[in-house]
Amino acid sequence: MGDSSGSVSIDMEALSPRRHEHLVETTYGPVCVAVCGDPDKPALITYPDLALNYMFCFQGLLFCPEASSLLLHNFCIYHISPLGHELGAPVISVDAPLLSADDLADQIVEVLNYFGLGAVMCMGVTAGAYILTLFAMKYRQRVLGLILVSPLCQAPSWSEWLCNKVMSNLLYYYGMCGVVKELLLKRYFSKEVRGNAQVPESDIVQECRRLLCERQSTNVWRFLEAINGRVDLSEGLRKLQCRSLIFIGESSAYHSEAVHMTTKLDRRYGALVEVQGSGSLVTEEQPEAMVIPMEYFLMGYGLYRPTQSISPRSPLSPTRISPELLSPENMGLKLKPIKTRLSL
Repeated sequence: MGDSSGSVSIDMEALSPRRHEHLVETTYGPVCVAVCGDPDKPALITYPDLALNYMFCFQGLLFCPEASSLLLHNFCIYHISPLGHELGAPVISVDAPLLSADDLADQIVEVLNYFGLGAVMCMGVTAGAYILTLFAMKYRQRVLGLILVSPLCQAPSWSEWLCNKVMSNLLYYYGMCGVVKELLLKRYFSKEVRGNAQVPESDIVQECRRLLCERQSTNVWRFLEAINGRVDLSEGLRKLQCRSLIFIGESSAYHSEAVHMTTKLDRRYGALVEVQGSGSLVTEEQPEAMVIPMEYFLMGYGLYRPTQSISPRSPLSPTRISPELLSPENMGLKLKPIKTRLSL
């Protein structure tokens, strides 16, 4: 199996919020969890997209001052990395069984039990959003709410399945080669930041390209196989009782997937925010666009920005979100250029 090459060493310690990393042993293998914040606060768990970990997938969001103050004031964040996606991860043995999406969702329960957590707020991006949605469907009592970015909820289309198979074969035989990196960058980012012959790549794309060189291709291949074998969750979405806030980049390849997911959720509990000028990785490309929708969403749980007089250690007690708080007028006027599509 091919190995990744051209590794670049980056001091991510200096670029990330203070954290403590734990290697949690589970039935499905060890998983790295980075804990940021006060463990006495309510828990927010994150799950990144394919080939990423929290240091890149959620770094832009947490470096946005307004988002950071909102999230770290109210939550202790538990960043879960897919198996072998953390920095410095060893290659998973070829003898280890391939895990399914169901296995990865079940693994989250073991992580929560390890830390003694009850019900948690969840935030996931694309493949990670699928895993967390599946987790919420299987373990409804353990999920308070879902914040999903460019989520997947259906089985792969033929075109996606074929693209994933091409990536899978390239990863297996050639490692994290140039073609795989280009396919992943196209998955994450809009054309505007990826650049072209006349316009250079943006800094964020260049950084992501370097970080992909550090991924163990074997481990990425395993996660890709799990996601490419996913099943359709559409019929079970309406049974979800937790509130869901969905962000989708206007240029995301998964735009129709997010719209489909919103139509399948209970209209009382789901909201869709479309972010202009962004690809799938809204958390990195347009993180500031997420702030006000998240603030209104969390108000329904009695959580506010630190300027409000409320104890961050108060237990989450959801109340119904007023439709006015998530109206297109309220969000659109404050989040230009953003189009907002809602179903409440």
